[in-house]
Amino acid sequence: MFFQGNNTVNLDAKGRLAVPVKYRERLAETSASRVVVTINPRAHCLWLFAESDWESMALALGRMTSLDRTKRALQQMLLGNATDAELDAQGRMLLSSELRAYAGLEKKVTLVGLGSKCEIWDADAWTQNFAALVEQANAAESELSAQLDQMHDMDGMPL
Repeated sequence: MFFQGNNTVNLDAKGRLAVPVKYRERLAETSASRVVVTINPRAHCLWLFAESDWESMALALGRMTSLDRTKRALQQMLLGNATDAELDAQGRMLLSSELRAYAGLEKKVTLVGLGSKCEIWDADAWTQNFAALVEQANAAESELSAQLDQMHDMDGMPL
């Protein structure tokens, strides 16, 4: 499964998210329209995985010893908040009230493709986050700017 691009959609009154068609078709092919949603512990947004992609991550997390506080914290955050969902006939999935509250999701949400997963943001929060990213990308001394320069050096193509 490969997610890319971004799409802004509305949550309905029941908290259902209509997954964009381009993602819906791939999810049907790769995971029979089953997904897993969990929190992004570094930002107030959610992560959406095709069930098939989530399985390997869940297994790796589950194999970690819960005696190590850091590893247990990862398990609690990611596995403890993971919710299985299946897209209905209209391509919608229900987001629990707990997940919606964590990410501050109201009516408009933006899905941002990140390759093997997709982030689900409150649309206004995504706009602010993206503006901050662009600012970092243009700051000469930022790590993001340095990473962009390294990408340029890798393939010789200007970004």
